[in-house]
Amino acid sequence: MPVVSQRCTEEPLTAAMWRRNGLLAALPGVEQQRLAGELQLVDLGLRDLLYEVGQPIISVYFPLSCVLSMVTPVGDEVVEVATVGPEGMVGLPAFLGATTSAHQVYCQVPGRALQFSVDTLARFVSDEGDLHRLLHRYTQAVMVFLGQSVACNRLHTIEQRCARWLAHTHDRVDQDRFPLTQEFLAQMLGVRRASVSISAQILQQAGLIRYSRGRITVLDRNGLHAAACPCYLIIRREFDEL
Repeated sequence: MPVVSQRCTEEPLTAAMWRRNGLLAALPGVEQQRLAGELQLVDLGLRDLLYEVGQPIISVYFPLSCVLSMVTPVGDEVVEVATVGPEGMVGLPAFLGATTSAHQVYCQVPGRALQFSVDTLARFVSDEGDLHRLLHRYTQAVMVFLGQSVACNRLHTIEQRCARWLAHTHDRVDQDRFPLTQEFLAQMLGVRRASVSISAQILQQAGLIRYSRGRITVLDRNGLHAAACPCYLIIRREFDEL
């Protein structure tokens, strides 16, 4: 599967816009100013592929309003490893010294992101300054996310996992309604579509969400958080502390 050609926009990039990304917003003002001139605004559509397994990592991406999914192909199936939204970035292997991607990464919820080349990344982290230290801390948060997800898949019910996944996605978008098919959610959770259908129906009957024509509407944010397993708060706190 070819990596998509990025749809760059000529719209002026404002400080308020790029500070919507948690990592960029956490940088000191001086570092933000240095980096601002290197960032390129891109529009990402549903299922746009950013990285392919074994292919070179050319750019890194900082989501603003999109949600990206990192998956591992296993035969004819794929298993979701992690999701990334405006709290983080994709392309972390390039920061850690890798030149190719071990996963597929594609857009799960359409929106915007900022990108710059891996050469720019290397230049900005070579002095082990603020961006370097922040990405080290982000690496730790991602490791917690991955470890917690493994435990979650083993110990918690499909309904709890479904609520956690929806809560994380809702946190990352600017609206209560976002596109999501049951087939896609089943693929991300690694379960049968029928199991997701039952879980979504339970959450809908409880008045937490509404599902219609491939779109999820969150009706009760707090209720959805309560329905999720404890992994939701553990992961959320880890990224909030960046």
